[in-house]
Amino acid sequence: MSAPGDGAFVTPLTELTGVRYPIVQTGMGWVAGPRLVSASADAGALGILASATMSVEQLRAAVREVKSRTDAPFGVNLRADAGDAADRVRIIVDEGVRVASFALAPSKELIARLKDAGVVVIPSVGARRHAEKVAAWGADAVMVQGGEGGGHTGNVATSVLLPQVVDAVGIPVIAAGGFHDGRGLVAALAYGAAGIGMGTRFLLTSDSTVPAEVKAKYLAATVKDVTVTTKVDGMPHRMLRTAMVDSLERAGRVTSSLRALRHAAAFRKETGASWPRLVRDGLAMKHGKELTWGQVLLAANTPMLLKASMVEGRTDIGVMASGQVAGLIDDLPSCTELVGRIMNEAQAALKSLPR
Repeated sequence: MSAPGDGAFVTPLTELTGVRYPIVQTGMGWVAGPRLVSASADAGALGILASATMSVEQLRAAVREVKSRTDAPFGVNLRADAGDAADRVRIIVDEGVRVASFALAPSKELIARLKDAGVVVIPSVGARRHAEKVAAWGADAVMVQGGEGGGHTGNVATSVLLPQVVDAVGIPVIAAGGFHDGRGLVAALAYGAAGIGMGTRFLLTSDSTVPAEVKAKYLAATVKDVTVTTKVDGMPHRMLRTAMVDSLERAGRVTSSLRALRHAAAFRKETGASWPRLVRDGLAMKHGKELTWGQVLLAANTPMLLKASMVEGRTDIGVMASGQVAGLIDDLPSCTELVGRIMNEAQAALKSLPR
């Protein structure tokens, strides 16, 4: 890594993507829209647009809005198992988006198609073996999230998982899960990472469109107020402990199934997806993660429960995905202020190290 005189901070991640600083604003459903992504990009970070909660038409409009707001590189996050993944990839290619990131490992063929079009491919993984697989298939970089991260998460801490992946692959590794400041960036670089990814920290900025009352809930949370539950969609999900989460954990199987069916219908209407497409996506999800049909049905809970909080401000009926770092955050800077602060802290931390 190096820090040229113009203030840029050069790592394999910045060289690969063309961004100024080795910081990624991760793709959070209902949160990482055009406003936050363009603000992150203008600040010198890599902003990632979340597309899973958008229809194909909404995604194209969102990409064009980001392009109208900034000339800086940005990316789009996709679900590799979505039935319309090919249509979304076409938008990325047609619109000249710099980076495609994936919450699930994309196929070898999908990676090749994007790379042939000059798109940088960065899958997100939670295990060493998954990182090795996508690296062998030609991924340009990989984001590895430890158990501290928000949303769907594993049980291995970033400090254990990160060095495993760095040692296992020969491509740039982005560390995610537990990062919010310049000290964390320096620590990740010391482990061999090329940069850091942050979700909760970018959610809690003045550029985020999350309602003020929801941000206040995050700012009031302590580290102990962040929990992991499987009752939202059948998989481990890190979020703020709220009355709604307690209610989900007390609900029986019938109540959970009925709620999931209602949310599936609402999500279908929101995205314009047909029932056959939802079934195909469910089959792909079931095969990819070896889930039961009950877990696939529960997965319909996630988008609409998140929307209730992140868009509508209804924390009484919604859930709030959160990394553990929420308990350490107490302000709402702009993205420009946040990135500038992190880079200043990183430079100070580097200078303070024994030589």
